[in-house]
Amino acid sequence: MLRQIVEVALMNMRNLPARLGSSSVIVVGIGGVVGVLIAILAMGKGFQSALSRAGEPDRAIVLRGGSSGELSSGFGQQEQNIIASMPEVTIASGELFLIADIPKRSNQSPANLAIRGVEQAAFDIRPNVRIVEGRAFQPGRAEMIAGRQAAIEFEGIDLGATVKLRNGEWTIVGFFEDDGSAYESEAWVDLPTAQSVFRRLGVSSMRVRLANPDVVAAVAQRVEEDPRLDLELTAETDYYSEQSEQLTALITYFGYTVAAIMAVGAVFSALNTMYTAVSTRTVEIATLRALGFSGLPVVASVVLEAVILAALGGALGAAVAYLGFNGWTVSTLAGGSFSQVAFDFAVTQDLVVLGLTWALALGLVGGLFPAVRAARLPITAALRGE
Repeated sequence: MLRQIVEVALMNMRNLPARLGSSSVIVVGIGGVVGVLIAILAMGKGFQSALSRAGEPDRAIVLRGGSSGELSSGFGQQEQNIIASMPEVTIASGELFLIADIPKRSNQSPANLAIRGVEQAAFDIRPNVRIVEGRAFQPGRAEMIAGRQAAIEFEGIDLGATVKLRNGEWTIVGFFEDDGSAYESEAWVDLPTAQSVFRRLGVSSMRVRLANPDVVAAVAQRVEEDPRLDLELTAETDYYSEQSEQLTALITYFGYTVAAIMAVGAVFSALNTMYTAVSTRTVEIATLRALGFSGLPVVASVVLEAVILAALGGALGAAVAYLGFNGWTVSTLAGGSFSQVAFDFAVTQDLVVLGLTWALALGLVGGLFPAVRAARLPITAALRGE
């Protein structure tokens, strides 16, 4: 039986060049489904990756109780001192989070650039932040350093340029990187200077590094139970996961919906192509049956042909998605901060596997019904070409 399946399948493969036009319909159709699915999901992966890289398991963020993000949070020096004095906290950084209306380079449309007022401790807590061009800002001066992605996305964020914020002018003295995290979409300034210019007495948030990631829950409970505090402490990884969850879910839903609609068309194309292939090989299939080949090898060979064509389409779609979209930089509005976050599309290995799985499933569905029809052809009628 296995030998019959192999022989019939090889015969079908040898005849593929004669059906190149009709077979390419399956390849292109399923390739389009896979390419679109992977490309859309790669956008969600890239956004999720940019936010997740901003978090570390031994770091936590402190916000005012009930705040949805840093923009709506705020507290004073006394609360900062209480948090910083906790024995599990090895280093703490109070930070001021602000929004500036800066046009985008691509279309000059207004967009929100996140401005973060920081102290030296902010760099100690985030050792991956490094100046890649220019220099760091000097405390007490109206100087600014911008993330590499912010410099790409926003008009006027150039080395040596001046940016007007409120009634002050800030000189951009350097660019920094942070392994592609969401921080690269921000501009950083000196905290005391920002508090003076923007007339803010406190901070929006605190970043704290803990002695051990396992103590996050215990410290969070202590902060919640302290009557002097109206604050919430959250692991940075959990915070950014929650920030990305809503948009990632929306992108995923949209991607599967579009791919499913396209998949219906691809399946019908595959069905039409395979039915046509079966009808043109009616006498050939009947001859095989007359020579003693059972119906199972015929079914298996037709399904295998459809699956192979679908696999070629899946590989084509995955290649187009990778070459065309992997690493492509876009930006979107992050819900929690209401600021633009730039990120790169990420065509990952699991997305490629997912796309190929979809391709094989579509090929199986598209080839199964024509294969069953081929196996049920009456031998005598088929030999007469009826």
